[in-house]
Parts: sequence; C-alpha cells; structure tokens
Amino acid sequence: MSHTPTDSPAKAPFVLFEKIMKEAEALGIDDPNAMILSSVGDDGRPSSRVLLLKSYDHRGFVFYTNFNSRKGREILAHPDVSINFYWRELGKQIRIEGRAEPVADEEADAYFATRDHGSQVGAWASQQSRPMSGRTELLAAVAKVKLRFPGKVPRPPHWSGFRVVPTAFEFWIKGTFRLHNRTVFAKEDDGWRSYKIFP
Repeated sequence: MSHTPTDSPAKAPFVLFEKIMKEAEALGIDDPNAMILSSVGDDGRPSSRVLLLKSYDHRGFVFYTNFNSRKGREILAHPDVSINFYWRELGKQIRIEGRAEPVADEEADAYFATRDHGSQVGAWASQQSRPMSGRTELLAAVAKVKLRFPGKVPRPPHWSGFRVVPTAFEFWIKGTFRLHNRTVFAKEDDGWRSYKIFP
C-alpha cells in the first residue's frame, strides 16, 4: 500500500493514521487495510460495506470500485462519505468523514495494471450489484471477456477509484472500564484543530 504522509502540523492526523496502520501491519493482522465505507442513496438511507484501502497520503484515502455498482452510483450522486477502520487486536479505531472525489485516469490506469489478470477480467465481466440469473451467467461473461482480451486487459471505463478527502478524523483507543481515549481532528483552513471528547 503506497503512502507518503509527512510530519508537519498540517498533516498531523495523517501521520497518526500511518503510525497506527504500521502497528496493525506489524502484528500480521489479515487485511489490516480493511475498512467500512458508508454512503447514502437518493432516498437518504445509508449503506455500508467492507473494502480495502489501496493507498493514502496527505491528500486522502484511495479505494477502487465499479462506478456502476451501488456504492459507485451513490457516491457519484452524494460524495459525502465516511470510512471506518477497526483493529480489535490493537484496541484502536479510526473514523474518517470526508468527500469522495474520482481519482485521475492516469492513477486508476496505473493501479489497474498492478492487479492480477483474473481480477482485471472480473472488472469487465461483473455487472456489480445488479441481479443475475445464476453463477453460470457470471462464468459465461468471464469467458467472453477472456476471448475479447486474450492478452493485456485494459481498464474498463466504468471502473476507477475514489479518494476520500477528509474533513474530520476520530482516533479511538480502548480504555479500561470503557473510559476510552477519543481524539478528534477537525479541518480548519489549511490545518487541523484537535480536541478530546468524552467516551
């Protein structure tokens, strides 16, 4: 996972995020970059799912998806989202609120090229979140894509990434008797205001 936060007051929450992420990686936790992404539909109802963070830096947190999926359609229409990381082994949680922006085509192309061939094929074959008659329909679609692209598989036009640009962080550290340590960073101009909140 690529990341390049730098240690400065303006990037304090990103530096703290990186520190905790490295702690989780060092423990050998399965998928330490797993996060819950919550979005909102046109009806105002929220929906959440677990996916993987692919990169982060001082600009935000990047994940990739099919833009025609439920989450893709919801985010394109309503870009305010939240992401949540929880590592039980560490007793730590990070909540991030922000606005999701599509990444540049060049960035999406570069990441897509690093995916294994099967995942590249799947990005074309799957009409993500849409009803299907059965698994045979999916397997038939996979077969068609393999015939269409016998060699290099290009990135589908409907498949790309979002960068969640944060407006707020909350760092939660488990405490005894539920007296947890909670620190909030709120975006202010070019910096961050930090304060504690009751558990």
